[in-house]
Amino acid sequence: MATVDAGWLRARATALLERFGLAPVHVVVLDITILAVVARLYDLGARVAHWDEARVVYWTTRYIETGNVEYRPIIHGPFHHHVNRVVFDVLGTSDFSMRLVVAVVGGLLPLAALLFRERLSDLAVAALAGFLAFNPALLYYSRFMRGDPLVAAFCFVAFAMFVATVDTGRRRWFLGGVAAFALALTVKENAVLYPVCWLGAAALAVDHSLLHDREYDGEWLVLAGLAILVFFYAPRAGTADGPGLWKAIEDPGLAPEILWLSTGGAWADLWGSWIRGSHQDHSYIPFMGDFLQTMGHGALALSLLAILGFVADRYRRGGPTTVVQVGFYWGFFSVLGYPLVTDIKAPWATVNAVVALAIPAAVGFARLVRWGSEAVAAADHTTLAFAVFALVVVVGQVGAANVGAVYANPQADGNHLVQYAQPAGDIRPVMDVFDEAGAAPGGPDVVFYGEYFVDGGPPTVPRKPGCLRWFNALPLPWYVAESGVEVECAANETALDTTLATADSPPAVVVAHESVATNVSDALPGYEPHTYLLRVRDT
Repeated sequence: MATVDAGWLRARATALLERFGLAPVHVVVLDITILAVVARLYDLGARVAHWDEARVVYWTTRYIETGNVEYRPIIHGPFHHHVNRVVFDVLGTSDFSMRLVVAVVGGLLPLAALLFRERLSDLAVAALAGFLAFNPALLYYSRFMRGDPLVAAFCFVAFAMFVATVDTGRRRWFLGGVAAFALALTVKENAVLYPVCWLGAAALAVDHSLLHDREYDGEWLVLAGLAILVFFYAPRAGTADGPGLWKAIEDPGLAPEILWLSTGGAWADLWGSWIRGSHQDHSYIPFMGDFLQTMGHGALALSLLAILGFVADRYRRGGPTTVVQVGFYWGFFSVLGYPLVTDIKAPWATVNAVVALAIPAAVGFARLVRWGSEAVAAADHTTLAFAVFALVVVVGQVGAANVGAVYANPQADGNHLVQYAQPAGDIRPVMDVFDEAGAAPGGPDVVFYGEYFVDGGPPTVPRKPGCLRWFNALPLPWYVAESGVEVECAANETALDTTLATADSPPAVVVAHESVATNVSDALPGYEPHTYLLRVRDT
């Protein structure tokens, strides 16, 4: 009876899925996606902001305050400014809200696996969704306000949509791919380094006559992509003189200048800073070593499975699958290329290779499962043991890396997914004191002391607090701005004595480099000293 009931339930479930045009793999991928979103949102605001997160979110809040923003290559594309403005209007500013968009995009990325159903088996599609959801490097940096995970996600979606265009002939997928790639260009300049994505799509197009006897209204697609770029890259001039997007709506005579600034002008700035500039003046080997080390800790299982999937697909009966081969070469050249073009040792750059390698890795995973299934049927205990061992190692490596690197120790020096400018985890109590001090009367609430933190000259750009050596102090200026504390600076002992003597009330916190901490202890004998790492080590 139990067998009949189980069969009846399967039949009912199948009928229900067919009613909505779904297959079991749709349900599996949807379940994986839900788990991926939850994994990214869980305790999202716990980690103290990285130096780079604090820098970009501060400039975003400045844009909200003033209405003024223009493209600056050193802080990359304007996507975060415009999108997080909406998020902050709804949720306020916090470590959670600044990472929310990246987390949601990363969490929804597994849905893109369904666009490969015509090319991959259902098992490989589900495995691809799983890798996009739970690969440690992707999971860690989709809980991080950074452009790379967004660029990787948007470009992967664009590639998947172009594949779907080939397979279905539906114009909407091509339009979606253009829009996704245009969004990638609004996030960060390395989107232009995805020619292999386009070459892969072009190879598929030639192989399957993408444009043969079909009309795709190419002019409208170009205009749609251009409209996205102009909207994001056009300057805003809320209070400043000069051209701005909304001013151009009121005065159409400004439209040509806005169009130039958001296209040719932005490209000229990008070229001057990132291509002709000095950002890539570094030795290749150390950067490659750091990149491979991150891949080893954050994507080892995926990389090995990608090699297996590539080889198995390359020599399979019936010939190789184009999309699997393109995915492997895309990932391989990303591994070779990113250490050359990045300006710092950046673990987050690995996500650009991981999304591509996930395609052949999914095929490799499916091949292991198939070997295990065939070994069971043939009573081949040796092959079965190998397949089971390999699958356990894959799942174990991914699970252990996620538990340790993503959740338990997201700020530890021994975590190879952590970039150097990440403060140590025990600094969070300082931020809590900032919040408490900002709500209390009197002031100053916080005093920065010593030449490491204090810039004695007038501020050259409108940063707050203007008296700080801002880049040395990050991410503290972000937390100071968020909490609304009153800040004073004292470059030396005399200035510190004067600041303390004229204060309405004693400051809640005095921030100083460890090398001059004794001066603070002498001036404030009743204060309790604490030492924290403002970077993952050495500072």
